Amino acid sequence: MKVFDGLHAFIWQDYSANNCNTYCIESDRKILIDPGHLHLFSTVERELKKLGVSPDRLDVVLATHGHPDHLEAAGKFEKPTLFAMNQEEHAFIRELAAGYFKVPEADFFIGEGDLTIGAIDFQVFVTPGHSPGSVCFYWKDRKALFTGDVVFNQGIGRTDLPGGNPRDLKRSIVRLSELDVEYLLTGHGDIVTGRDKVRENFAMIQDYWFNYL
Repeated sequence: MKVFDGLHAFIWQDYSANNCNTYCIESDRKILIDPGHLHLFSTVERELKKLGVSPDRLDVVLATHGHPDHLEAAGKFEKPTLFAMNQEEHAFIRELAAGYFKVPEADFFIGEGDLTIGAIDFQVFVTPGHSPGSVCFYWKDRKALFTGDVVFNQGIGRTDLPGGNPRDLKRSIVRLSELDVEYLLTGHGDIVTGRDKVRENFAMIQDYWFNYL
């Protein structure tokens, strides 16, 4: 689905099709966020081809965190496509995933602060809680926030998986709630559009879900 000019979302539908929401940014660089499971990448590939984007012409693949339903297909890409994620998360998931799935080598690592890819400027927020080195990407010019599995529409990421931490997740969500966001681009489920609806979503999460963290 088209979110706005230059951004398309491939929304999670069912476990046989894909396992996370994947996002494609088309500017002077083509950026893919959270490519998903390797064995289900054909769904993303079909959506890219509908846009006239060949997977081998992507410039950068970014991962919000290291769980295989977001990360695994990143191993499909070869140079000149670059792959990046948080360094702490990369080390954590490599140890955790040993013998289960191959974690791709990163061409560069992402930390807190600014990230510029061509004409696109992101602010990167390190947001532990669901996983130790989870990151969220804030595209300030478009007021778009890619949250991975930190925040959903009326929900939050799990903290009972290895490396999860409820107190960290709460702090991460509070930080994100202070941003000026019109598009809340979640890792699963429906995206949230409109500044007021985004604020309402954060308020509901803090009023309801924080009681369980």
